[in-house]
Amino acid sequence: MRKNAGMFPDRPEPVFNGEIPDCMFEPLGEESRETDVINRKSLSYWGQAKMKMASDPLAMAGLAVIALMILLAALGPVMRPFQYDEQNYSAINQTPNAEHWFGTDKFGRDLFVRVAYGARISLTVGIVAAFVNVTIGVIYGGISGYLGGTADMIMMRIVDIMDTIPTLLYIILVMIFLGANVRSIITALCLSYWLNTSRMVRAQVLSIKGQDFVMAARVVGESGWRILTRHLIPNSIGPIIVMVTFLIPQAIFYEAFLSFIGIGISVPVASWGTLANDSLSNMNMYPHLTIFPLAAISVTIFAFNFVGDGLRDALDPRLKR
Repeated sequence: MRKNAGMFPDRPEPVFNGEIPDCMFEPLGEESRETDVINRKSLSYWGQAKMKMASDPLAMAGLAVIALMILLAALGPVMRPFQYDEQNYSAINQTPNAEHWFGTDKFGRDLFVRVAYGARISLTVGIVAAFVNVTIGVIYGGISGYLGGTADMIMMRIVDIMDTIPTLLYIILVMIFLGANVRSIITALCLSYWLNTSRMVRAQVLSIKGQDFVMAARVVGESGWRILTRHLIPNSIGPIIVMVTFLIPQAIFYEAFLSFIGIGISVPVASWGTLANDSLSNMNMYPHLTIFPLAAISVTIFAFNFVGDGLRDALDPRLKR
C-alpha cells in the first residue's frame, strides 16, 4: 500500500510503467501560447540605425533642409526668368516682391537666382571636397593602421608634418598657380582635409584588425589589400559616414569665408560668400541683401551638423539598447 494512503483515500496511486499518465498534463491555453510568440521583427544593424535616425526630429529636419537646398540648387536658377549676372538698372535695390522674391542688388540682379546659383557652387565645393578627402583619408589611414610598425610610424609622422601647415596657406598657394575658381578651392581643400580622416580610420583599423574574423581571413589566404577593403574598412563605415557629414559643412563654410574676404570665388560668379561680401556696403539700408545669403549658409551648415549628430548616435553600437 502507498505511504500516507489514509491522507488521500480518493487519489489513485500512480503506477509507473514507462509512460507518463495523461492526468499529469494540463492543456496549454491560447493566452499562454501567444506569450511564446516573438512579436518583434528582427532588425539588422542598418535597420536599427535607420529606425533610430527616423526617431530623431532634428536629424530628419536636417535631411529635409538638405533636400530643399539641393532642389534649390538644381531648379532655382531655371524657375525664374532671370540670369544670375543679368543686370537691370530700372530695378536696383528692390526689396522682396512678387517679381523678385528675394529682391534685387545694386545692379538690379535678381537675388533669388543668385542665391540659388550660389547654392550650386557651395554644395559642389562641400560635397566634392568631402568625398575626395574621405577617399584619400580612408585609403591612407587604412593602409597605415593595417601595416603597423615602422610603416605606420612614418606615415603618421608625414600626416603630423602636413597638419602643421595652416589650411589657408594651402589655399593661397594653390590659387596663385590655378587662379581664384572652384577647382582651386577644391584642390586646396583636398590637400589638407584628409588628415583628420586618416587618423580616425587608422584608429578604427587598429582596434579591429586583431579580431577573429580578420585572423580567419588571413588563414584562408586572403591578401592584405582584400582584407583591408573587404573586412576592415567596411567594419569602420559608420564613423566614416559621420565624418563625411561633418566635412561637408566645414568645406561650405571655408568656401563662403574665402569668397567673403575676397580670395575665393571672384565676381561676377555668384556664391554665398561673394553675395555676403557684395552686401556689406548697403547692409544698413538694404538688409535683405545680407539676410538671404547668410541665412542660406547658416541653415545649410546647421542641417548637415544635425544630420551628422543623428548619424553618430544611430551608428554608435554603444548607444543601442
